[in-house]
Amino acid sequence: MKLSIVIPCYNELATIDRILDAVHQSPYPDKEIIVVDDCSIDGTRERLKSEIEPCGRVHRVIYHDRNQGKGAALRTGFRYASGDIVIVQDADLEYDPNEYPRLVEPIVAGKADVVFGSRFVGSEAHRVLYFWHRVGNNVLTLFSNMLTDLDLTDMETCYKAFRREVIQSIEIEESRFGFEPEITAKVAKRRNLRVYEVGISYYGRTYEEGKKIGWKDGLRAIYCIIKYNWFR
Repeated sequence: MKLSIVIPCYNELATIDRILDAVHQSPYPDKEIIVVDDCSIDGTRERLKSEIEPCGRVHRVIYHDRNQGKGAALRTGFRYASGDIVIVQDADLEYDPNEYPRLVEPIVAGKADVVFGSRFVGSEAHRVLYFWHRVGNNVLTLFSNMLTDLDLTDMETCYKAFRREVIQSIEIEESRFGFEPEITAKVAKRRNLRVYEVGISYYGRTYEEGKKIGWKDGLRAIYCIIKYNWFR
């Protein structure tokens, strides 16, 4: 079974080589690596063009000609995926590619169509960071659950795995971090889809280390939860 790893990338010069090494070294053998550069301005784009792409370290790199956001980068990457299972992988080293087997196991076993990797269940390592981020995440997940009737613990997680035909059949409208509540709502509306959740580790980074999501994205998430559950 082939995995397509979609990596949205914006200003990740400090980590792009290391995340690609980690993806290559992950235990799942048959992988397609797709990087979508969302018009980086810190040298990431040049690194991809001059070193990473020519050396064949990725199967495909797509370059956006203007910055559009994570959701837009994923929308592009999903379109090019050809594997049986599609995984979202951020480029910032917060999530460990060694955990791909755990993430995809329910799909491989024929039990699931979509798998969420939860940072808040299980006994895996978690970097201790921002209290109010955790509170905000819990509030957003609870609000999402109330409208979707899913019992998730981590709606905002990056690590999501999909059967390819599932994710390619869903129209992604959000271009920034609204992707997470949007895709959760649209998956929940398809009552025939089997949704699982597995515990994962989390090596979060600080704003000084390049973390990008902020309070405005939290407000947008609330808007998206309402929009895609009640009005779509």
